[in-house]
Amino acid sequence: MKPIAREDLLNLYEYEKVRDARRRDVIAAKTTRRVQVGRYLSFVFENRATIWFQIQEMLRTERIVDEGKIADEITVYNDLLPGPGELAATMFIEIADTATIKPVLDALLGIDTRDYVRMQIGSDVVVGRFETGHSDEELGKLSAVHFVRFTIPEALRRSFRTSEVALVVDHPNERARAVLSDDTKASLAEDFA
Repeated sequence: MKPIAREDLLNLYEYEKVRDARRRDVIAAKTTRRVQVGRYLSFVFENRATIWFQIQEMLRTERIVDEGKIADEITVYNDLLPGPGELAATMFIEIADTATIKPVLDALLGIDTRDYVRMQIGSDVVVGRFETGHSDEELGKLSAVHFVRFTIPEALRRSFRTSEVALVVDHPNERARAVLSDDTKASLAEDFA
């Protein structure tokens, strides 16, 4: 997937003119690219459009106009783009009841450190690889936001649209499976191009 370049971004003034329309488009795309798995986990699969929007929103929110800081944001967010043959997702641990935040996070500790999160394509399984630094089992700390990649072999990329594809969580304290819709599979398959 082609990284976001400086020339792809709009200045703050120009972005304000198109923000509402772009925001609607990204929300619609993320609706298709969001998969809820079990009680607490949702995965939003990132692509060039979602990352572009995140950069633009960060520049807008922080009022960043310094070219060096813009370059830093581009670098950080480009790291979230899927590489060749990959799908990349932000995994959110979503807990509505504030009284249960700590107990749920404690129960899910280690979810990002083993093979608990997988993608099943037909009968084949691809284990998710998490970005490090979002948890510390020794200290009992777990972030509510994680980044995970699934490297999909070529044969499975070819059969992705026609196979049953599911996200599977098999953690001792959270077991769930969600089958991806045809619309979601079609959207994610575009990431392989």
